[in-house]
Amino acid sequence: MLWETSNLDAEEGIRFRGLTIPECQAVLPTYSGKKGDGEPLLESLIWLLLTSEVPTKEQADSLTAELHSRAALPSHVVPLLKSLPKDMHPMTQFTIGLNACQTDSQFAKAYAAGVPKTDYHLYALEDILSVFAKVPEIAATIYRNTYFDGVVNKDTSLDYSGNFCRMLGYDDPSFDELMRLYLCIHTDHEGGNASAHTTHLVGSTLSDPYLSYAAGLNALAGPLHGLANQEVLVWIQNLKAKFDKEGKEVNAETITEFAWETLNAKKVIPGYGHAVLRKTDPRYTCQREFALKHLPDDELFKLVDTIYQVMPGILKEHGKVQNPYPNVDSHSGVLLWHYGFTQFQYYTVLFGVSRAVGGLCQLYWDRALGLPLERPKSVTPEWLAAQVAKK
Repeated sequence: MLWETSNLDAEEGIRFRGLTIPECQAVLPTYSGKKGDGEPLLESLIWLLLTSEVPTKEQADSLTAELHSRAALPSHVVPLLKSLPKDMHPMTQFTIGLNACQTDSQFAKAYAAGVPKTDYHLYALEDILSVFAKVPEIAATIYRNTYFDGVVNKDTSLDYSGNFCRMLGYDDPSFDELMRLYLCIHTDHEGGNASAHTTHLVGSTLSDPYLSYAAGLNALAGPLHGLANQEVLVWIQNLKAKFDKEGKEVNAETITEFAWETLNAKKVIPGYGHAVLRKTDPRYTCQREFALKHLPDDELFKLVDTIYQVMPGILKEHGKVQNPYPNVDSHSGVLLWHYGFTQFQYYTVLFGVSRAVGGLCQLYWDRALGLPLERPKSVTPEWLAAQVAKK
């Protein structure tokens, strides 16, 4: 599959347009305007993925203003979201909300009007920028409706991530920095992952970017994909509950005991292993570095760090895991929890806000390059049996 925006190497991890995560942190504009002073602006990474160029701070700020100007939801969307049951999973609500915004699709209207194929990318870009602008609005509305009073406040003097934090109800510059980091590192992981591939597949039918990414969100909601970040916290909480009840300290020994109980029950250790990576995920590493800088004494961070020290050895001994090292999900929930963001069923929605960037930046290039409908050949069990028999 052709994937313009990122490349995933088994040994070194993700590169965004050729840049590693530390390189992005060094060269992309930050909120302060000083490169390397804080986490990159998500707007700067959007610019990089769309154009392959590192933007100036002025260019990133211009994109911030553009996204703020596109953020308003169609009038029917907020009443629709408020009508949904509060016990409906936030990811289900997210998909419904984004699908409902499709009435604003410029691509769908242009296609119906018969615009030439050579112009498809222009209308796709219009939708893509609008989806980027609207997903935090949808996500914040869901969060405030589901867990609080439904009131969403904004501060458009801030960047995309900072304003998103205010909409969620958080007003802490340190949490703003975490959100910038979180949204940047979850954007793209080349095209083979389920949410990106689903967005690409549905987009190849010339479904507009709203419908294409709504499909991607449904893939992201799966336990083996985006839902894994909340499962990490559940596993850790179960670990703590077990040994608190038994009056035992949670340490390397008891973590090892609980890990083997999990594995012997034919279950996986959430937050460990990856289909491509064969070393520690650099997205885990940068989150660990954030924790060491901002919350080195946090109890949950110390526990995750202890797990990190012992788990690879356990999984190597188990022998059924190709990559025994932590992935991005192993750390993200712990950082959010530290700042009081404890509604872990919602965590995948944050992932969904971020992953829109990677999947849809690539969808722009799919339309610009005129990539065809994806239609893989399928085979029957009988055909497979015949091929085996030939050998």
